[in-house]
Amino acid sequence: VNKYYDLATSFYEYGWGESFHFAHRWNGESLRESIKRHEHFLALQLELKPGMKVLDVGCGIGGPLREIARFSSTSVTGLNNNDYQITRGKALNRSVGLGATCDFVKADFMKMPFSDNTFDAVYAIEATCHAPDPVGCYKEIYRVLKPGQCFAVYEWCITDHYDPNNATHKRIKDEIELGNGLPDIRSTRQCLQAVKDAGFEVIWDKDLAEDSPLPWYLPLDPSRFSLSSFRLTTVGRIITRNMVR
Repeated sequence: VNKYYDLATSFYEYGWGESFHFAHRWNGESLRESIKRHEHFLALQLELKPGMKVLDVGCGIGGPLREIARFSSTSVTGLNNNDYQITRGKALNRSVGLGATCDFVKADFMKMPFSDNTFDAVYAIEATCHAPDPVGCYKEIYRVLKPGQCFAVYEWCITDHYDPNNATHKRIKDEIELGNGLPDIRSTRQCLQAVKDAGFEVIWDKDLAEDSPLPWYLPLDPSRFSLSSFRLTTVGRIITRNMVR
């Protein structure tokens, strides 16, 4: 995973933005707007308030961290195991005046360097899918979270529609795992059970892709042409690939 992000991070930022995640999307809404709303929704569900100490597990270069910190006036710590992403994140924090209130810690989220009951809230956005053991990862989150407080997560999952005997389903799953540096995409049922096994009570869960007016993968559709997202189109990708070569 570390080597993958050493190579992929600059391309993620160039092609997608500072927030390395997808979002369900409304008609008439831009990709950037949907990503910000996705992050604000998470902050609202956690009921973040000024003065709270928040942990972002697997924070990337800190796009969600900065957005949520400004939206909620909280202090957010980003946990990341990749040196390059932390260096880039710190530079971006300083550029928007968050260098003193938000920070980064280099560590493995399977072994967090924090005392028990440290944070008022914890969130993870499409990051814990990299965990080799979801229960162990969620247990660490449970340990560093103060009693009675909430953990919110956007998780990559396969649904009950997935058929492991269907060659097309399996190919798509394998390509997503390869393209995102994932060990294995777990089912929704497995993730929910892992959260419970770690000690959490599940208050609310939802497949956000089900009622999204626009598909979450729309920006990656090579048949779609967009001047605003030219880099993501087939022509844009060909140009980028040849320039890199």
